[in-house]
Formats: sequence, C-alpha cells, structure tokens
Amino acid sequence: MKNLFLLGMGILACLLGACKQTPKEKANDSGKEIVSGAVWNDTDGAYINAHGGGILSYGGKYYWFGEHRPDKGFSTKVGVNCYSSDDLCNWKYEGVALPVSEKAGDDIEVGCIMERPKVIYNEQTKKFVMWFHLELKDKGYAAARAAVAVSDTPAGPYHFVRSGRVNPGIYPQNMTAEEQNMDWNQDKYKEWWTPEWYEAVNKGMFVKRDLLDGQMSRDMTLFVDDDGKAYHIYSSEENLTLQIAELSDDYQSHSGKYIRIFPGGHNEAPTIFKHDGMYWMVTSGCTGWDPNEARMFSAPSIWGPWEQHPSPMEGKEAKKTFGGQSTYILPFGDNQYLFMADIWKPDSLMYSAYIWLPIQFDKEGMPFIEWKDSWKLDIG
Repeated sequence: MKNLFLLGMGILACLLGACKQTPKEKANDSGKEIVSGAVWNDTDGAYINAHGGGILSYGGKYYWFGEHRPDKGFSTKVGVNCYSSDDLCNWKYEGVALPVSEKAGDDIEVGCIMERPKVIYNEQTKKFVMWFHLELKDKGYAAARAAVAVSDTPAGPYHFVRSGRVNPGIYPQNMTAEEQNMDWNQDKYKEWWTPEWYEAVNKGMFVKRDLLDGQMSRDMTLFVDDDGKAYHIYSSEENLTLQIAELSDDYQSHSGKYIRIFPGGHNEAPTIFKHDGMYWMVTSGCTGWDPNEARMFSAPSIWGPWEQHPSPMEGKEAKKTFGGQSTYILPFGDNQYLFMADIWKPDSLMYSAYIWLPIQFDKEGMPFIEWKDSWKLDIG
C-alpha cells in the first residue's frame, strides 16, 4: 500500500520509534505521543516486525504479537514475534514467541503462512493461548485453517497444539433448518457474482460445502467478554462471510456454538471492542494489499443482531482507511480504545508500517476514528 502523504512523517518516526517526546517530556517520562504511518524501532533500535498483530495486557505490561514478515517474499520463515512495553510507546524485543518448525510436513514448517496472531489469557488454566490464521506450505490459501498454541508465560515460548478448520459437522446457530437441508449443486454456481450465486451464498452454500471438514478461517481476531467467555471472529466462506465462534472454557478449541453474519459482504481483517454494553466491530473490504474503506457494525449481544454503519474513519484519506487495514482494537487506560492497522508494502512486507489511533465517540455515542499526525497517549 502506498501512502505518500505520510512519507515525511515516516522518516521522523523511523528515527524516534512509535512515540515522539520533547526534552521536558523525556525528563519526566510523561506526555508521550503516538506517531502513526511509519517504520517504528524497538528499544535496541531495530525495526519492529510485528504485522497483522494484537496486544495482550497482562501484569501491568503490554505484549505485542505480530507476524515476522521477510524483507523479500511472502511466506513465513521465522514465526510470530513478541515485544513488551510499559507504556505502549517503547517496545522491547522479547524474541520469537512461536517459531516455525524445521521438520518437513509439520503444519507450521518453514514456508507456511502464519497470519493475524492474537493472544488471550485464561484465568482458569493460567495459560496464555495464541490463535492465528494458518496456510500450509506450498498450498497457497487453500487450507484456510485456524491454529492454536499455548504458553505458561506471556512472551512465550508458545508450543504449537494443532490446526484445522472450524466446527466440522456443525451448522451455525442462525442457519435455518430449510437452509441446512438444501442440496446445492456446485456445478450450477461455477459463475460467481451473479444474482443466483449471491442468493446461494446468503443461504449457506459454502457452509454446506465445507460442513464435513469444517469452516474456512482466514483473517481473524479474538475477544474475551466480561464473563470470561472467549470468541474467535474470522473471515470465512471464501472471505465472503464473517463467522463468530465461541471458544471452549480453556480457549484451546471451539465449543460448537457459532453464527454467520453479513453473508456475501466480503469482510476481512475483523476487529472488535465493547463499550457501554454495545459490541462494535471494524473490518475492511477485500482488495488484496490495496487499502479500501473500512466498515463498522454494532450489536447489543455478541450473537447479534448485527447492524452495519458508515465507516468510522474521518479526515484525510479516510475513504481508504488512511492507507491501512485494521488488525486489532485494544482497550486501555480509563475506558479508552486503540485502533491498530497495517499499511501493507507488498514489495517488502517487513517494512509495512503501523497506524495507531484513538477511538472517539460523538454525542450520540457513535465511534469515530480521526486521522492525527500525532497524539498524546494516556494509559492511566
């Protein structure tokens, strides 16, 4: 993704890292500011390589997990990186939280594709649980698997558990009996994007096709609700439909309870947060590495009904999400939320840049995300 208006700021942030501080602020370690849209460095001066990532808050620290992307090429050659911070500005490299396997044939062998890692903590088991989107080596994006790894400590190392499709043999809760009993002739719908094809997608044609082996899972995020229940939210059905699946009590598998929302809507890169009892989701469209206009949805329950709203982005380049694509929303401080996005640079994915912006609310309580060249971070 190209974003020329951020070039000058990118040079500055490359030198300073994620935050900008005045001499006075350096002295008292307050008033830190986030500078978005550029290459950021860790506390050792090395580039932060943590794309498509998410942040875990635990024990007074923040842990940022993300894809290690190569300087050239596409597949995963290292694994999932981890960085830690006390202030969301200065990030220490903790190492590779989950490395790829050197053993041929392993699910996460060198050359697979590991994307969108997210980590949550299970209060009952005292385990840190990582989920991510996995594609098998030399299989392109055909596998569309969800993968899980666990650790006893937040920064890892994480131990790979398994990968697979989601909820095999189980229909979504909001798929009617009539839709479940439909017998789809796939040959009849080889031509995509026709009105007949859209109707078939809406009624669950791809759910039925994938029922035996489980539902496809690509771009994803995790969410832990106030009651401790955790959810896996992912792009499914050939990236056409979002699904929300409840995780088991130990967060290491699926409970079998799930729904599909906005079938045929072509949403990916889901992010979610809860504010004043309302669930809010921000996603992107599906345009490859190119930026597009974000989408926003809300629901009074994780199970819906979900309602779509206009894009929450405001300011320059808002219709292209400031050149970025959503990856995570972090609650922090006193009822504050951090919107995280990547500015993808496919010529060298390693140097894809980061956008972090505060989520604000208008008088009606509607979230909006306004572009800011820099902004002060108050973690409370």
